[in-house]
Amino acid sequence: MKKAIIFFVLISAAYIFVSCNKEEPLSEKFISLTSNVWVADSLLADGEDVSGTGGLLEDFTGDTKFNDDGTGYVGSITGTWQFTNSESQIVITSDSLALPVTANIVELTATSLKLTTSFPDLTVNPPVNIPIRMTFVPK
Repeated sequence: MKKAIIFFVLISAAYIFVSCNKEEPLSEKFISLTSNVWVADSLLADGEDVSGTGGLLEDFTGDTKFNDDGTGYVGSITGTWQFTNSESQIVITSDSLALPVTANIVELTATSLKLTTSFPDLTVNPPVNIPIRMTFVPK
């Protein structure tokens, strides 16, 4: 009986050890997002290019990298990112941004990243949201 109890305890411990070490498989979107250094292909606000000097998205130009630990950078903005809403949105948070940016993922493949969001135009009263579209390609 003593041997049966010891055997049961050892089997239970091995099962728990193996079960606890299993990691969730990475999603296809996660792998596509984190496997590339992206470069801004198009940064549009209300249909117009705003990536140039003094443009609304000037800080978003250049390379973009989403690291698998949830850190990264978009152009000159360094911060953290996370998927939300069943990986249909991405939230980018940074001390450089007044508010976190929540963007809808329109397309995410190994060769294309397309995001949409909006930004309040505080220069008009009442404020209206400016539609933003950002597209990225692998570097």
